[in-house]
Amino acid sequence: MTSFDRAPSIQPSLAVPVLAGGSDGRPPVTAEQVTAALRAVFDPELGLSVVELGLVYGIEIEDGRVTVTMTLTAPGCPLHDAMTDWVRQAVLAIPGVAHAEVRLTFDPPWTPERMQVRPAD
Repeated sequence: MTSFDRAPSIQPSLAVPVLAGGSDGRPPVTAEQVTAALRAVFDPELGLSVVELGLVYGIEIEDGRVTVTMTLTAPGCPLHDAMTDWVRQAVLAIPGVAHAEVRLTFDPPWTPERMQVRPAD
């Protein structure tokens, strides 16, 4: 029997977990994952997600840091703080996300034409 015919023995005290794909051990994050997570963040008054409402203007991802640029239906929206916190929490729940930031902008202002409602299955 050659040394290639049997599995090497590893002493449990010397075993070290090995993660492929990078040195930081975090899985890569994609814009599709972020968008999917944001589909679960609903405007309670309108019953639609921030994605369906067209409130998400951009998603930037770099090394586990995600920045979502979004707007609200109106500058004086009473859900201002709550909505940005819900978005941040949804993004932080994605495996691989180390930091989430939400940037609000009102340029361009939101209009109903931005809505992207999907038909029911």
